[in-house]
Amino acid sequence: MSESQTAPIQMAPNQMAAAEDTASVSSVDILRIMEMIPHRYPMLLVDKVVNMKPRVSAVGIKNVTINEPYFPGHFPTQPVMPGVMIVESMAQTAAILVVNSLGKEAEGKLVYFMTIDEARFRKPVQPGDQMHIHVDCLKQRGPVWKFRGEAKVDGKLMAEAVFSAMIMDK
Repeated sequence: MSESQTAPIQMAPNQMAAAEDTASVSSVDILRIMEMIPHRYPMLLVDKVVNMKPRVSAVGIKNVTINEPYFPGHFPTQPVMPGVMIVESMAQTAAILVVNSLGKEAEGKLVYFMTIDEARFRKPVQPGDQMHIHVDCLKQRGPVWKFRGEAKVDGKLMAEAVFSAMIMDK
């Protein structure tokens, strides 16, 4: 397998049973997202999640508009979505995947960044773009999850990162 490909995480039989018990959904709308993670405007950076496979992968969708609160200052005459916000959208998509994978007991918990590695910003994301945020789970041990994320617009890679996060009580 090449570096750009990821393998699904290996699960013990008891984890596989837990994953099968988790409601497998293919799409999550904004109202359900707000039940799953605590983020709200102006920091809620995922509008919808599609193609979710518990403990494996998900695709978040962010419709980028000129109304985003960071555009007046980043940059007034050439608005560009800050890279840190793109990586945050990856983390939020991953958090939704974690909550979906773990089920109801994970709702209301917080998913905190632990590391951000290999972050690369290839092209600017601008108002009017629809960003597709692909996250793949690389591994999970206890409350710690590691992901690879890619942000794409019209199929073109805009940004990528490898990151890990820990799920914790509030």
